[in-house]
Amino acid sequence: MAVRVPKAELPTELSENMVRLLGAVPEPVEVMWNSPVVATSNLEFSSKVGEWDAADASLKSFAHMAVAAKVGCSWCLDVGYFQAGNEKLDLAKASQVPRWRESEVFSPLERDVLGYAEAMSDTPLTVTDEQYASLLDQLGAAALVELTAFISFANMATRCNIANGVTSQGYSDACETPLAARPAPSTEPGTEPGTEPRAGSRP
Repeated sequence: MAVRVPKAELPTELSENMVRLLGAVPEPVEVMWNSPVVATSNLEFSSKVGEWDAADASLKSFAHMAVAAKVGCSWCLDVGYFQAGNEKLDLAKASQVPRWRESEVFSPLERDVLGYAEAMSDTPLTVTDEQYASLLDQLGAAALVELTAFISFANMATRCNIANGVTSQGYSDACETPLAARPAPSTEPGTEPGTEPRAGSRP
């Protein structure tokens, strides 16, 4: 799928900074730059989100990837895995996020966070009182409020990318460990219907 709106040309300094940081200008920024005020506000808020430190960085990274896999944003899944490597997070775990329910590498807390990220990404949300209370007990109020806002931001970013037609740029191609594919949907009675999106590019 190609982007649904022409990519705009970024200011030279911004473009060069992004190439230096990521190796290529992110397509979501090029698309959003059709409205510089929207793009600038989004970049500023993204930067602020990156400064939050009450919740564990690994938990937030896994949560963002879980949202991307659930919603179907191959761009966020790709760049999220790439950034996990840059931040020296556990790639053996990060690579398994798209199939976390079947994987045995995650701790009970990590599984709770991944389930929470998916529940927040359902329409309507499927977060339960028990689920929230369990995370509150494990993380504390400050970290859980931060995690919740972070997952909400991930949903905004992923859904914006999908609607604009932005897909994976292959940032994670440099990763040595392949990114697992999201399991095919079950057709057994009682399972949730619908098709599953592709997980993203192979790192």
